[in-house]
Amino acid sequence: MLALDHVLARFEKSFGGAEPAFVVRSPGRVNLLGEHVDYNDGWVLPVAIDRAAYLAVGRCDSVLVSLGAADLDESVAFRVTETAAKGTVTGSPLPNWALYPAGVAHVLVNSGLAVSGMDAVLGSDVSRGAGLSSSAAVELAFAVAWRELGGWQKSGMELALLCQKAENSYVGVNCGIMDQFACANGQADHALLLDCRTLEWSPVPLPPDVAIVIADTAKRRELGKSEYNNRRAACEEAVRAFAAVLPDIRALRDVSITDFNKHSHLLAPEIARRARHVVEECERTVAAVESLRRNDIAAFGFAMNESHRTLRDLYEVSCFELDAMVSIAQNLNGCYGARLTGAGFGGCAVALVAATVADDFKHELAKHYEAATGLKPEIYVCKASAGAEVVR
Repeated sequence: MLALDHVLARFEKSFGGAEPAFVVRSPGRVNLLGEHVDYNDGWVLPVAIDRAAYLAVGRCDSVLVSLGAADLDESVAFRVTETAAKGTVTGSPLPNWALYPAGVAHVLVNSGLAVSGMDAVLGSDVSRGAGLSSSAAVELAFAVAWRELGGWQKSGMELALLCQKAENSYVGVNCGIMDQFACANGQADHALLLDCRTLEWSPVPLPPDVAIVIADTAKRRELGKSEYNNRRAACEEAVRAFAAVLPDIRALRDVSITDFNKHSHLLAPEIARRARHVVEECERTVAAVESLRRNDIAAFGFAMNESHRTLRDLYEVSCFELDAMVSIAQNLNGCYGARLTGAGFGGCAVALVAATVADDFKHELAKHYEAATGLKPEIYVCKASAGAEVVR
């Protein structure tokens, strides 16, 4: 609760000793399987985690948002009626962290929803740039806050879609729906299987004797500056090429392994590598979820290991630090499987580990990783949590 305590203290200091009207908790997320397939209409298996962004909110009678970032010791103010596209407010650029609330305000206003001003302080224990979707956690925190202030009704999925639109059109990151969905719809003790085409989803129980271990490599990345958008363009190019012989496909999700092997000669070598990962990952995720429902953790862990292999060798979104972390984890006692999670290029790995050895696993992984890289990682055992909500 350190993040929440910090936020509450900063709110009292910033707003003359006042107490917030309410506090929103919005979790980060880790993806167990199904990486870089959400924007290919595939299936993903995220978990909302017990690390979160906290937003303390005070009501105000104007359209002015007075916002403090407790972790950065910075403040910004903007009117919700004056959020122009492309990250500016009446011609003035916003700091990067403020693009997310401004983008959400922009989309909500343009959707005809009541969006008021607020006095607010934001803080988080979701590491920025680690691949745990800190941006989606922030977006959902503000969406839930404005829903509370405005008294209007939107489901978790509807809020997720609005926040995705904010990140796509305002922040300028062409993300899929997975991050916002998981932050909005998390369930305690469950992963969430999401069909990214139909948006149908179902909770999948996680075994109580298995721990989720998240390993932050301390290697940071900036998603907007990464190769993310290039990978997405490669997938779209593959679909265009395959459509000549598979006219019914709409996305790589529609291409079977058999069809891929038959027609991969139509693709340039790099495009073929990118597309093969997506096709294999879609089939792998659907099969692995059935293993999880049968409580076959060994089979699910093997799928995680294979996912890292194709992300590394075919999609090429890993890096030295992630490969070192994953390799060490996979070879430690009690590990069922491990892989990079998130967009890659740094950030976090995730492992499923026997709960009885989770603490020993954590310490051994940190020791061996630091010896291999010279970096001091942050490694923590977490559990599946509820989605974004007003908590007090």
